[in-house]
Amino acid sequence: MRHALLAFAGFAAIVAAAQPASAQSRWWADPMNQPEMQYLDEDGRAQASPVPRQTVSFSARYAPGTIVISTSERRLYFVTRPGEAVEYGVGVGRPGFEWSGIKQVSAKRERPSWTPPAEMLQRRPDLPRYMSGGPDNPLGARALYLGSSLYRIHGSNEPETIGQAVSSGCIRMTNEDVIDLYSRVKVGAKVVVLD
Repeated sequence: MRHALLAFAGFAAIVAAAQPASAQSRWWADPMNQPEMQYLDEDGRAQASPVPRQTVSFSARYAPGTIVISTSERRLYFVTRPGEAVEYGVGVGRPGFEWSGIKQVSAKRERPSWTPPAEMLQRRPDLPRYMSGGPDNPLGARALYLGSSLYRIHGSNEPETIGQAVSSGCIRMTNEDVIDLYSRVKVGAKVVVLD
């Protein structure tokens, strides 16, 4: 067993040495052990949120696995156990695009493609009609789809918008945070959006 571990460690070192130095430091960015190199900043670092992710005390009335979004606080809480949640900073809908209610996570996508809804195309006819997943896609590294609505919880390639009211109703997170949330959330999870 020890020989097998040493052989694996040697193989891993050879693979790491074959990668560019910038790629070696990025390997940890994806919890699925898939490099997320295209979602890192120009210095090769994971996009840091202006609102640090942290574990906090939280209302025990929400069941573990529930997502609670406070649009007024611009925070998303993923309930990990009774009375405790992981807190993330988020960007929310700008004036006129706010909403609240209860939804369910109906689907999860890695590196999602994006088709702007008709309502958005009416406001912004300059937008592309379709974008495949990747570093330029406005949905970022991951997306959680909320029921049959047009809304999603998704990554963003504009981490400076976290903590702001700038979206068309979707909940934005940094790519680093949405990758973390994605790894925790199950399809069917309850999502409570509060004013």
